[in-house]
Amino acid sequence: MPAMTSFTVHDLERRVQQRAEMRADGSYTRQLLDRGVEYCAKKLGEEAIETVLAAVAEDRGRLIAETADLIYHLLVVLNARGIALAEVEAALAERTRQTGLAEKLSRNRG
Repeated sequence: MPAMTSFTVHDLERRVQQRAEMRADGSYTRQLLDRGVEYCAKKLGEEAIETVLAAVAEDRGRLIAETADLIYHLLVVLNARGIALAEVEAALAERTRQTGLAEKLSRNRG
């Protein structure tokens, strides 16, 4: 099992925020954001598909790499929409108050 790192998703969120403040010629994140939320969402979708394909192929290393890309692009989309990871965590925490099946049923009734 690989050594664990102290780098967290919150660290990545901070890095995305910092890179969003940079000039486009020095930041891939800034380049993505400059192309608009639709483009950022398209990239997120592409990464989601690549993650699914890696999972189905049972390619552990590729799945880890694609998941990292997916999380990065998700954070870029959240940044583009002005949503903090803490807000997503709050929604997840709220969902833990009931079973997963009950929570899913409550969402499908609306």
